[in-house]
Amino acid sequence: MKFRLASALLLALIFPGCIQSIAIHSVGGILDFGFQAFNEESDLEIGRSALASNLKLVEALIKADPGNEKLMLYAAQGFDAYALAFAEDDSAQRARALYARAKEYGLEALEKRGVPRAKVDGDEAGLRQALGELSIDDVPAVFWTALSWGSYINVSRDQTSAVADLPNVKAMMEFVMSKDSTYYYGGAPLFFGTVEAITPQALGGKPERARDFFERALAINGGKFLLTYVYYAKTYCVQTLHQEMFDSLLNKVDQASIDVLPEARFANAVAKQKSKALRARESELF
Repeated sequence: MKFRLASALLLALIFPGCIQSIAIHSVGGILDFGFQAFNEESDLEIGRSALASNLKLVEALIKADPGNEKLMLYAAQGFDAYALAFAEDDSAQRARALYARAKEYGLEALEKRGVPRAKVDGDEAGLRQALGELSIDDVPAVFWTALSWGSYINVSRDQTSAVADLPNVKAMMEFVMSKDSTYYYGGAPLFFGTVEAITPQALGGKPERARDFFERALAINGGKFLLTYVYYAKTYCVQTLHQEMFDSLLNKVDQASIDVLPEARFANAVAKQKSKALRARESELF
């Protein structure tokens, strides 16, 4: 398989025209299985190495085929995952750079879907109008762009210019919520739960509304996507000083089998790592 992948990539980078298109299509098919295998990986060190190499491969392919929306979405997902798993808890600056990279690839994919950059960067009303012309088929592009952008804002809350973009990100996630709230294990309600929970009540945050969103996400994923519990504990429980619930939610993460959701072992391994880190800070959080 490695020989086939290397050969296809070499063809993609060397030969122009039809042969290059065939080669890129071949590698793209292999990448489908590669990212599936990555998501099923439970060892974070193996996941780190695999993701880093796959991301450089994807970027090489994008250079060979700049208009390939599928590759752009892989890049957006991959850089978002890398930032979440291997940068966010150690270096806000590094996480910010990786989330920005994910966001840019997402925006390029979204532009291919008919949402021009000017609309995304413009006022909220104009963006909502553009989103209104999309369909459920556009949910992945909108979701991964909004998620990486929202994550960028979350690690840049000390920057007014970044926080000012939140209404547009929320508009994009509202689109996802309206078209398919179940996408990515309830990713949209999980996003809104987190946003509502971290927003101070004086600025319009609604803790109980946040709780409703988290519960909705859990109902969608059956409590098997463990990052839901982590963000529920990290945001809602900390903001409301609900320590007993904090412990209960993290216990669910710690006690869950890594195989509870085989197709998301990597995300759940990240959740277990983040749960451990949160427990280490419990005394300062409460």
